[in-house]
Order: sequence, then structure tokens, then C-alpha cells
Amino acid sequence: MSPPDTRLDPGFDPVPETDPAPPPPPPGKAKREKRRRRPRVFGGVLSLLSILLVGGVLVGGIAAFGAYRTILADLPDYRWLADYQPPQMSRIYASDSKLMAELATERRVFMPIEAIPKRVQAAFVSAEDQRFWEHHGVDPMGILRAAITNIEQYGTGRRMGGASTITQQVAKNMLVGAERSLMRKAREAILALRIEEALPKERILELYLNEIFLGYQAYGVAAAAQAYFNKSLDELTVGETAFLGALPKAPNNYNPLRYPDAARARRDWVLDRMAEDGAITAEDAAAGKAEPIVPRLLRRPEVVQVGQYFTEDVRRELISRFGPEQTAGGGLVVRTSLEPVFQGTAERILRDALMAFDRRRGGWRGPVARISARSADWMPQLEAVQRPGGLLPGWKLAVVLELKGGEARLGWVERPDPRAPSQPRLGTLGMDGIAWRRKQAEGRFTGPVGSLRDAVAVGDVVAVEPTGRGDRLALRQVPEIEGAIVALDPGTGRVLAMVGGWSFEKSQFNRASQAMRQPGSAFKPFVYLPALEAGVPPTQRFLDGPIEVMTAQGLWRPSNYNEGSYNGYVSIRTALQKSLNLVTIRVAQEVGMAKVSETVARFGVIDAMPKYLAMALGSGETTALRMAAAYGSFASGGRKVTPTLIDSVQDRRGKVIWRSDARGCEGCDAAGPEAGPPQLVDARPQVTDPIAAYQMTNILTGVVQRGTGIAAGKGLGRPIAGKTGTTNDYQDNWFVGYTPDIVVAVWLGYDDPRSLGKDETGGHNAAPIFHDVLEAALKDSPPVPFRAPPGVALVRMQDGKDTIMEAFRPGTENSARPVGQASSGARRDGEGGSVSEGMGGLY
Repeated sequence: MSPPDTRLDPGFDPVPETDPAPPPPPPGKAKREKRRRRPRVFGGVLSLLSILLVGGVLVGGIAAFGAYRTILADLPDYRWLADYQPPQMSRIYASDSKLMAELATERRVFMPIEAIPKRVQAAFVSAEDQRFWEHHGVDPMGILRAAITNIEQYGTGRRMGGASTITQQVAKNMLVGAERSLMRKAREAILALRIEEALPKERILELYLNEIFLGYQAYGVAAAAQAYFNKSLDELTVGETAFLGALPKAPNNYNPLRYPDAARARRDWVLDRMAEDGAITAEDAAAGKAEPIVPRLLRRPEVVQVGQYFTEDVRRELISRFGPEQTAGGGLVVRTSLEPVFQGTAERILRDALMAFDRRRGGWRGPVARISARSADWMPQLEAVQRPGGLLPGWKLAVVLELKGGEARLGWVERPDPRAPSQPRLGTLGMDGIAWRRKQAEGRFTGPVGSLRDAVAVGDVVAVEPTGRGDRLALRQVPEIEGAIVALDPGTGRVLAMVGGWSFEKSQFNRASQAMRQPGSAFKPFVYLPALEAGVPPTQRFLDGPIEVMTAQGLWRPSNYNEGSYNGYVSIRTALQKSLNLVTIRVAQEVGMAKVSETVARFGVIDAMPKYLAMALGSGETTALRMAAAYGSFASGGRKVTPTLIDSVQDRRGKVIWRSDARGCEGCDAAGPEAGPPQLVDARPQVTDPIAAYQMTNILTGVVQRGTGIAAGKGLGRPIAGKTGTTNDYQDNWFVGYTPDIVVAVWLGYDDPRSLGKDETGGHNAAPIFHDVLEAALKDSPPVPFRAPPGVALVRMQDGKDTIMEAFRPGTENSARPVGQASSGARRDGEGGSVSEGMGGLY
């Protein structure tokens, strides 16, 4: 069969055995198809980029969120800013309200926002953050503006400017620090937003204006106004206000004394910004630009130039009570008991006494240094010599230029104007300017100072003092001997004056409150007091004769100051007036050393004194401040006297947070005058009964009138009680005495204990110092007698050639009897303790 004829049936489509090749495209079609395939490739790239972009955004978002969470976890607590008070300097004042010292880590005067003038606020807002009152902690417009400015200044070498708002600056200054990093900026921004939510704008601005550093050690606008212009904020002119507003950016770069042009340009820029913001008018801005910047730099308030030892003890007490941060930054107002005039007099008296002793006993110790004085360039050589510590302000370091005949020509350097060259000064030293009796070399005396050549040579650098008689000079040197004075009110314990040594510049160690020294015979009243408390009358007689005591170290044979001198049976009064050691030992044996130890602890002399018999002669250690307070208890009728340096402490808001006077006031809250006058109630504890205290006072007045302390009261014409003290080998000299109004303790000695010299006693050296100090303290006051307490029996008696009024407990007037026979053999200390041989008071 033949296949069908496909030509006759056009719809017939036979299936080929193999796929035929596609028909060729029509002309131009191939090019169109190629163009369609290109978008498919480009679209794939876009899709890939889109995927990468979305992935990058997701990854970046996740990383940013992680960083954000990390920042949040590490953010400091900002809520304390609501109650934050910037550190303020504390001030210490004397009793007459004169400034003694300022304690500060940052010099700041805090001002509440209500007290800061609006114009001052506007100056800082205009200069630092124009949109402060509109933004919420971070200013996007400010960031954009700063970015544009930084782009314009790129490559100029200038430091890139930031866009920190005032709130961000508060966060930086007070919370996150000034590290230049993106992490710190991020933390700062987040904190700024949160601070804005937590605090009102006024509080944020208050923190900023009081915390910011503005140069010249001034923190805050109030301190800066004082530092630059010596004005309060409300006294500032427009130009001065704008100048302060210019400082936060770089206080040192706009110092008006060093960079006046830069300071003026920045000040004028702030004035333009203030005018632009409407804080001032254009006329005000023009007037401000016309003002010269004339800083009247603040002179520090005049500070009392005396009492440095006292002030340092006050500072230590404040730190002990309130801590170092509150002391230096709490804005405390500290009122003290120091009387500056009296303090200055006491310092002068002690210095004069130390210099007199040094000339008499210390010897001339030679020059400070040596230079080539024969050359013409002696001035720069002399200026290079370091000034020794302890030289008094009026003393000059001078070089011996020439020795001729009996005189020496000396030169020194002065610079009246710090900006001008040094000026030479010349003077003459003669034998009248040398007061030393002997020379001292390598700790030994080498002979008398008979001529100028024995003391100085050409090229010697020495300390001299102009005498005021033409060009005449006097040779000076810092004494090696030291001393201390304490004067206090026995009625309150207020320390009126305290001298801790020759010079605070030389040594800050306070010998009045820190030096532990043996009181010697000044300790004896506390040995006799237990006997008086037990009813033993002052006329009770004890044997002044040889005594031997067996101790763990061997046989101890104490003696009186005058060895081999004995007085037989003497009364307690006579024993104290003559400071007899042997009677003191016998009294201590009678009352027992346990009782003596308890007594001195009650009075605060020594807290836990060993119960050795030698301690009865003052071989324990105590301070001048403790001795003054203990004797004050005799003057105050037996009440405990606690020495105080601080009267009161107020916080920065004026609230009294501590007061030393604990006396109560009966009737102070009375409704009307019919209740009578108020009465101060002395609640201090009794450390001894009033009769025993008065008996001791009565005996100690005899020490000053007829005993070893005559020099203490000579010519003063008033009742004075007191006791001398000299320790073994004349190492310590004491006099502690009092009137009803004041107690004064005086100590002399070397820091490294050694003998002051044979016969250098407390009555010879310390008592005259007491005399001069007491005379200065009471020169304008009438004599006041010691008042006998109720119940005491006063009996007229003979004391040698003098008639006295002896004080007795009722019923003991005729009970005196001899006590203590001469020892025929060794006696053992009744307390069972050992006795330190060779230790104790002499005189």
C-alpha cells in the first residue's frame, strides 16, 4: 500500500523519526533574544547584593543590639545625681573668726541654680549648647552641624570638634570619664537620654555650672568669678560673663594673661551667640566687646600665720571623725578654740627661750654651707644654696665676703619684684652680733667664741638677722633643743594655744600632743592625791631619809635631787614644795602603786601605767597636752577635763553636726523671764572629790610661792598653782601650772633624748616660759582666787616664816602623825613588781 499523499491534507503533521533543527529565527529576532538574556544576569547580581545588604543589616543590627546590651549592662548608676552635692572646700576658723586653713581637693563654691543669674546661665548655654532647653539629651542638629564643620576643617590640623550637649558633658564629667573612644561616646549619649528623663533641665544645668573646671583651680562658675575677677556672680559685667562662658572649651588656652587675643576673640564669639539667642541685645553685645578683659585675680583669703601645729591636729581630728572625703570636700565650717594673738605670743616666747638656751648651752655649730665668696659671681652661688628648714621669715642667708679687724662684711640677695633681677644687700657683723659662749664641732665643744674668726670665715654661708641699727647684723642658727606649750581653759577643756616645736616648717611632729616624754616630778601630785582622797591631811609627816628597795634588777637606792641631803620628818606640803623624791617613794608605798596607777588613769595622764615603784617619780611617759588636762582637773574642782581643739562643725548648709561643749542648759527653753536665768549644767564626771582637788591646789600654790617653782609666779601678783619637773640626767624640763582661768604646760628637751646639761632643771628653764605665757594670757584680767569648795576646813598655820591657810577635810585638822621610819635594811616593793633602776624624777 502506498503512503497517503500528504500534499492534499495540510493539517496532517507527520511525526519525524528525529527532532528536526529549529527553524532559523527571522531577521533581527536573534539580537532581541540576546538582549533579553542580559537582564537576567544583572538581576542576579542585584539579588545577591540585596541579600548581602539585608544580611549585613541584620548582622549589623544584631551586633549593634549586642553592643547596646553590653553598654547597658556596664552603665553607671545615674540616679544619684538627683541628690549629688559637688565637693566644696572646708574652712577652719580661729575663735575670733579669722581663717586658719582651707581644706580642698577642688576649690569650689556651690551655688544653687536659683542663685545663678539668668545671664550667666545664658552665656554657657549659648556657648556650649544652644538647643539645651529643646533637645532631650542628644542634639541631632548639633551633631550634623559639627560634622559639617569637621568636614570643612579636614586636613587643617585642627582638633575635630564634638557635638556634646550640656547633658552629655555632665555624663562625661561625672559618670563615664573623658576617654576618646566611640564606646565612651555611645555610653555618654545613652546616659544623657536617661538623665534627661530623670532630672529637670534646671538640675542638669545646676550640676554643670557647679562641676565644670574653668581654670585657676576654680571649679564652678562662682569660684571662677572670684578667681578671675574677685567678684560674685551678680556683680559680673556682660563682658566678664561672656568670658566665663568662653572658658569650658579650653581654660588654659584662653588665659587672659597669657593669651589675651585668643581670650578676647572667644569672648566676643560668645557675645554674638548670646545676642543671636536673644539673651542680650545687640547693644549689650557691642558694649561687652568694648570692655577690656582685666582680670583681678583673687588673692587667697588672708590666713592666720600662726598655729600650724594646732591646725594640723584639727585636720587629723576631722579626718578621724568625718573621713578624708568629707573633710576635704564636704564644705565644712570648723570653729576652733585657738586665740591667734595669744598663740603668736606663745610661739614667740618659746622661740626666744630656745634660742637663749642654744646660745648658752648649745654652742655655735658652724655655717650652713660654703661658697667661693672671693669671686665676683657670689650672688648666683648664694641663690643656689638651699634655705634650711626652720629659718625664721626675718632671717637672711648671707655669705661672709670680708673679715677686717673686729667686723665682717656679709652679703645676701633680695628680689623685691619677682619679675626683676635679684638685688645684692650688704651688712656688717660685729662681736655684738654673736651671742654664743662656745663653739661646737662634731658634737663636742671646742672652746669659747672669742673673736669673729672663731665663728665665721670668708665664704661661709650663715643665717643673719638685721638688728634695725643701721646695717648691723646678728648671727642666727636654728636651735637643736625643742619645746612645747599647751594652754587650755580648765572650765571647758578648750585649747587656747598650742605650740608643738620650734617651727612647723622644720618638723611637723607635734611635741605638745604626740611626743611621749617622762614628766619627772611634775607627776608627783598624782602620787600624793590618793593619800589626800583617803583623808590623810596635808600636814601628815613622812620621813625624808635613805630608803632601799629590792627589785628584780637588784637593790634600788633612790635619792633626792641633792644627793645625801635629808630633811627628816616633813609634811606632804613641804615634800611637794621641795620636790623630795624619798618622801614620794614612801607615800607611794603607803597608798600602793595600784592606787597610783588607777589615779593617773582617771586623770588621763597614763592609761595603763605599770605598777612599779619607780613610776612614782615620773618615769612613765605622757604628753604635754595630757598633763595640762590632768592639772586642769585640779583647777575645775575635780571634774574631768577633756582637751578639745574644735568648738563646732557645720555642714555646707550651716547645720551644726558636731559640738564639743556637752553642757546642758537648764531654763534655756523657758517660756518667760519668770522662770529665772538659764543655768549651764556641768555634767563632766568627777575624777576626784572637790576637797581633795582643792587641797592639792592649795599645796601647789606653795610650790610657786616658796618652792621649786618661784620663777613661775614672780611679780605676777595672783594665785598660781603648779609643779616643776626634771627627769633623770636632766633630759626633760617641765612646768605645769594653773590659775582658776587657765592651765599652761611647758616642756623642753631634745627630740633624741639626751642631757640638757648639769643643773638644767624645770624650775630654771620651763618655769620662766610659763611665767611669760601666763602674763600674756592674763595681763588685762584681775587676780582671781581659788575658790574653796563647801565642807573644806581652812586653818591658819605657819609654813616656815609664812602664814598660810591650810585646807583639811573636816575632822582631820589634828590627826597628823609621823609615818615611815628610816630603813635599816632592804625593803621590797609592796606591789610585787620590779622597779627600773635609775629612772625617775629629780626636781
